[in-house]
Amino acid sequence: AVYIIFSKETLKRQCSRLIYAWVPKNFADFSIHTTKILGKNFRNFVSGQSLEAVILGVLCMIGMLILRIPYAPMVGALVGVTAIVPVVGGFIGAGVGAFMIFTVSPIKAVMFLVFILVLQQLEGNIIYPKVMGSSVSLPGMWILAAVTIGGGIAGAVGMLLAVPVASTIYTLVRGATEKREAKIEVKEVTEVTD
Repeated sequence: AVYIIFSKETLKRQCSRLIYAWVPKNFADFSIHTTKILGKNFRNFVSGQSLEAVILGVLCMIGMLILRIPYAPMVGALVGVTAIVPVVGGFIGAGVGAFMIFTVSPIKAVMFLVFILVLQQLEGNIIYPKVMGSSVSLPGMWILAAVTIGGGIAGAVGMLLAVPVASTIYTLVRGATEKREAKIEVKEVTEVTD
């Protein structure tokens, strides 16, 4: 992995040369364009999801410290790490955290579950759209669909990879649709002037 990272530009140049040498130009242009969009979407998704997970983990830990719930740093970190999985990750962390807290105090575990439910609503409705809205150009409905389909196909890995892949497909289809609409408008204008 280190060698690949250090020789990233050389590998990119070599792959481009191979593609243009062995594949028809139109398909080569499409392939290069698609991989650029995919790379950008993966970078944006990972950075946005990581920032969102850190925010959620820190808020969880602070709330647990205020409520005097045990294992605050550990459960906050767990909720933050599991929040990397879109939509359902925070709830997975909450379930494991509640079990850990339950071993010490069942009442505190119930308090934690109520707190994490409120925090998840706050995060899902306010924080997540602000952080991810600008990073991944994909409406919320399609994010949920991508996570559901990706999870059904490949489990947790599918959930992680589905959003950037769906965002890339969405961007490509949107771009192709806009080009097609522009051609249709130009065609309609020339027909009217003839």
